[in-house]
Amino acid sequence: MKKTLAFLVLILFCFSTTYASKLLIPMDAESQKQHLKAYGIAYFVLTKNQKIDWLLNYRGGSFVFDHYLELETECKIRDVSYEVVPDAKYTAILEEISDPDVNMDIVRLEKAPKIAVYTPGNKLPWDDAVTMALTYAEIPFDKVYDDELLEDKLVKYDWLHLHHEDFTGQYGKFYTAYHTAPWYIEDVNKNEAMAKKHGFNKVSQLKLAIAKKIKDFVIGGGYLFAMCSATDSYDVALASEGTDICDVMYDGDAQDPSSQSKLDYSKSMAFKDFKLVTNPYEYEYSDIDMTTVRKVPFTSDYFTLFTFSAKFDPVPSMLCQNHTTTIKGFMGQTTSFSDRVLKSSSLIMGENKSVGEAKYIHGDLGKGTWTFYGGHDPEDFQHQVGDPPTDLSLHPNSPGYRLILNNVLFPAAKKKPQKT
Repeated sequence: MKKTLAFLVLILFCFSTTYASKLLIPMDAESQKQHLKAYGIAYFVLTKNQKIDWLLNYRGGSFVFDHYLELETECKIRDVSYEVVPDAKYTAILEEISDPDVNMDIVRLEKAPKIAVYTPGNKLPWDDAVTMALTYAEIPFDKVYDDELLEDKLVKYDWLHLHHEDFTGQYGKFYTAYHTAPWYIEDVNKNEAMAKKHGFNKVSQLKLAIAKKIKDFVIGGGYLFAMCSATDSYDVALASEGTDICDVMYDGDAQDPSSQSKLDYSKSMAFKDFKLVTNPYEYEYSDIDMTTVRKVPFTSDYFTLFTFSAKFDPVPSMLCQNHTTTIKGFMGQTTSFSDRVLKSSSLIMGENKSVGEAKYIHGDLGKGTWTFYGGHDPEDFQHQVGDPPTDLSLHPNSPGYRLILNNVLFPAAKKKPQKT
C-alpha cells in the first residue's frame, strides 16, 4: 500500500512540475537559432488547442505557452531554441511587461488560422517568398485560384496571400521581354481559357471579378497579405473598373485613351491619385511603384520599421515584431510604394524615408485588414525571372521573412471588444 501511495505521489509530482512551468520561445537576436521555424512551433501549439502569449517587444517578440513534453520535443526536433520558465519567473516577466512605462504588452493567440495562397496551378518561372516561408516553417496552407474564389470558397479561410499576380489582365507586362517564351504563352492560354470558362470575354474582366471577391473577403473579416506586383496591380484593377487599360496585345483591342481620367480611387484599398503607365511595352503599371525612380545603391538599401506603442497600438506592433528595426532592402517588380500616393487610411509600418518610399503598409477595410509588402524576396536583393528559389535554411533568422510570418499568426490573436 505504501509503495502504491509513493508511486502515486511521484506521478502527481511529475504531472505538477510538467504543467507548473512554461515554455518560452525567445525571439531576440542572441538567443534564437531558428526564428522562422519558431513561428511554425507557435502554429503547431495552436493546432493542439493550446493558447499562446505573444510578448510584444519582449526579447524580440517571444512566445510563451504551457510546458508539455510533446511541445518541448517538437522544439527539439525543429531545432528551435526554448527555455523552461517556472511559473514564479513568468509572473515576474508579466509584471515587467505590465509596467506602464515599458513599451511591451501581451497578446493572446487562441486558434490556428486557416491559410490559403492564391496561386496558379501551372509552374511559372518565379517563386513566392510567402509559400517558401510557410513551407520552411512547416505551417500548412491550401492553394486556391480563380475557380475556388469564383465558387465563394474563400469563406473557409481566415488568411489569404496573393502570389505575384497581375490583376490588371496584362500578364505582368512581360510582353516585351518574354512574349515568345513558352511559359508566357502557356500562361496566356490558361488565363484566356479560365476567363472563357467563367463567362468573361477578357482576362482583365476575370481578374477584376477576382479582385472584387478578395475585397469582399476582407470586408467580411478576412486577412489579406500581398507582396510585389500583387499589391499595386490589385489596386490599379479595382480603380480602373469600367474602363479598358489593356492594349491590343493583352486583350485584342486598344486601351481607352481616357482611362486615366476614369479611374475611381474610392474603390482601391491603399492608394490614390496614381498615374497609369499606359505604354504597353513598359514593365510597370503605374507610378505607385518606386523601382525605376528610387536610385538607391545596394550597399545603402535599408528600410526601417516603425516602433509602435504595444499597449495602445497592438496590431501594428504585432506585425512589426522583430529582432532588429533596420532591415536590408530588396527589389521586385513592385519594390516599394511612393508615399505620395498613399491614402490617409494606409498606415506605414516600414519605410525608407530618405527617398520617400513606404515598404510595408497596413490598413483596415470593413471587419478585416490588409497588409502590403513591397519586393519579391527578402533574402535576394534583385531576384530575376528564372532564378533559383532562396534556400531558407541558409537564412533561418531573416528579419525580412519574419515580417511575413508575423502576418500569418496575426489572425490568431484574440479580438478585443469593439467600442460602441
